[in-house]
Amino acid sequence: MQEHATRPLNVTVLAGSRAQHAYYARAGLSVPGAGPAAGFPPRPSLNLRDFGGKTITDLVFANHYLGGSAAWDPADMASIDAALAKAMTDHGLQSVIQQYFDGPVTTRMLPSVVLPDPAPDRIFKDQVEALAAHIYPGGALTGADPASTLVNVMLPRGVVLVDGFSPGFQPPAGQEAEHERRRRAVVTIDDEDADSLSGLGGYHGSAHVTAAAGSGAAVYYAVGVYSEGGNGVPVFGQPWKNVVATFYHELNEARTDPDVEDAIRAGDDSKLGWYSRRGGEIGDIPVAEAGADLSLVFTEVDLSDGSGAVPVQLMWSNQTATPASRTP
Repeated sequence: MQEHATRPLNVTVLAGSRAQHAYYARAGLSVPGAGPAAGFPPRPSLNLRDFGGKTITDLVFANHYLGGSAAWDPADMASIDAALAKAMTDHGLQSVIQQYFDGPVTTRMLPSVVLPDPAPDRIFKDQVEALAAHIYPGGALTGADPASTLVNVMLPRGVVLVDGFSPGFQPPAGQEAEHERRRRAVVTIDDEDADSLSGLGGYHGSAHVTAAAGSGAAVYYAVGVYSEGGNGVPVFGQPWKNVVATFYHELNEARTDPDVEDAIRAGDDSKLGWYSRRGGEIGDIPVAEAGADLSLVFTEVDLSDGSGAVPVQLMWSNQTATPASRTP
């Protein structure tokens, strides 16, 4: 086991934000500059390597919209669902991901769910994990294997996401040591836990269900904000497109590096999947390479079947050593 002093990246952040500076510092990475003047020169030194941890070949995901139906525009939910379903199954877009797997990758989206739970003004990591763990035994995954299924927790307009623990949170008995490691890994800005008002768009991780729901089982999740104004990563003019790009980032990172949170819990780098010591996860490196102009990598890409375009974030391709929408 290799204990790491730095925290692996598992977040979506706004270029040039205080969150980006803070997360990159904790990951031991340099904050990127202005980005390339034209195109992306190959940088093989940033390529991902396989640390030997788990990856997910056959991914299942489900969008869960927090806050009840009154918190969401039905047109936004329909657009988000349609775009993510197409992006995650498009042959061209997924060709970038395929290079990290020996066999063919598949993706399936389960029916979306509107959660009746009220949306708080601020939501913390332990609350997101409790929500994800509650969804699994509740049957909302319709029989899908939690070992290859990701719960997307969609936060409605105005909710602030915090990458830290709620005031007064106490871990379950027996988890005190791992919680202390996680607490030390929390990124802070001006002595406050990093949040979406500082440029955090979302993150992915895992929660462990209780013995009553199935001892030892992990539930994988991603959580993201409704990025607009000063909250999150507002690159596109239409906020629903920002939601799609954020979750496209997180879904592909969760597929190639699902146990990053366990790497933090245990201080064990062998639990990482595909990861770059110099750049982070598959979605992090393109953000760094884009520098101050995220529109270089947050973009609308034409689908291979000719049915239109979807808003995504480009992923890192080891084959070209650049951000890419497709492999050659």
